[in-house]
Amino acid sequence: MNTRHLRALAAALLLGGASVAATVMIAPQAAQAATVRAAVGKPLQEAISLANAGKGSEAMAKVHEAEAVGGLTGGEQQAIEQTKEYIGAKTGAGGSATGCKAKFASDYNAGRYRDAIADADCLRKSGGMSGEDELIVAQAYYLSGDYSEAIRELRGLGDSPQVLELMLSAAYKSGDSGSMRDVLEQLVSSGKTQYWGNLLTSAENTKGLQDHQTLDIYRLRFLTNSMRSADDYMLASELALQVGSPQEAANMMQKGMDAKVATGDRATRLFNLAKTQAAKDTAGFDAMQKAADSAKTGDADVKLGEEYWGFARYSDAISTIQNGIKKGVSDSANAQIRLGQAYLGAGQKDAALRAFNAVTKDSGNAQVIAHLWSVYARTSK
Repeated sequence: MNTRHLRALAAALLLGGASVAATVMIAPQAAQAATVRAAVGKPLQEAISLANAGKGSEAMAKVHEAEAVGGLTGGEQQAIEQTKEYIGAKTGAGGSATGCKAKFASDYNAGRYRDAIADADCLRKSGGMSGEDELIVAQAYYLSGDYSEAIRELRGLGDSPQVLELMLSAAYKSGDSGSMRDVLEQLVSSGKTQYWGNLLTSAENTKGLQDHQTLDIYRLRFLTNSMRSADDYMLASELALQVGSPQEAANMMQKGMDAKVATGDRATRLFNLAKTQAAKDTAGFDAMQKAADSAKTGDADVKLGEEYWGFARYSDAISTIQNGIKKGVSDSANAQIRLGQAYLGAGQKDAALRAFNAVTKDSGNAQVIAHLWSVYARTSK
């Protein structure tokens, strides 16, 4: 209930009080015309006065006195209910859903957030609590600085952008990195792709990331248009060269240069180095494939498959990595991530998700990377 409704209710009840007062005075002379008898009207008048003084329990005692009068008419019962609502609106006493909600709105709008939180108990007991009210309670916790309680309240309120963005802010202010990442994933999954950068920044703070895993985060930055600076393009390209994916490095630098973000001699040198290495590897693919085929383990196949992926040769990447997995690899989590990326490049999202989901929690940070890629697989078009 908004403040305008609260004021309207108060005005109606005050007008009702005036009507009650007139009835009391004329009752002995015109009992037939009275709608509220003096035995009912007088305690209701007193109840309103007590409510205006902030004495809720005393006001309710007067209402109970009016209720105890025998043979209540429909008009008298209505006056009693209106008085209860007014007392609830003014003091929170009485348990009336309308009254509780009015006081709840009044306290919140006046910045009395702790009082509004207490009012919510009255609303719940009276059965008047709505989903919108629950969100206001969470906001009250947030505005009073109790961010942990705000998060707890918000967790059961669905995944609307309003709920998630408030939870994200509460998690940030309380330093709750786990909740931040959970909320960012939900925001990204709900179509708020502008949050990819925040999610990946959070992932970059994961302790113990290997260079290859850091590259996988930058790959997602590249794919989601979340690169922040020339340094991002340069570092991502250097890491791609380091793992043997020169065409990917060249593609990253090309995009950074086209956007006039990566400029200068260093960017040009890195771009030319990547192009030169990519041309050399292209000429040597047949030899690399034969060497991988003849290897007893599948590590060389997985490495070659990752380079095929960088060249957008997705079918070759899938078959080569699959062959490596069949032979056995030293790092199965890494192989599944590379297979998932290859499937995703080929547009086979379901197969990609199966590969990413095959990386289990006991794989450490590899599971963090696989999970991020599974989120991308679910949300990318």
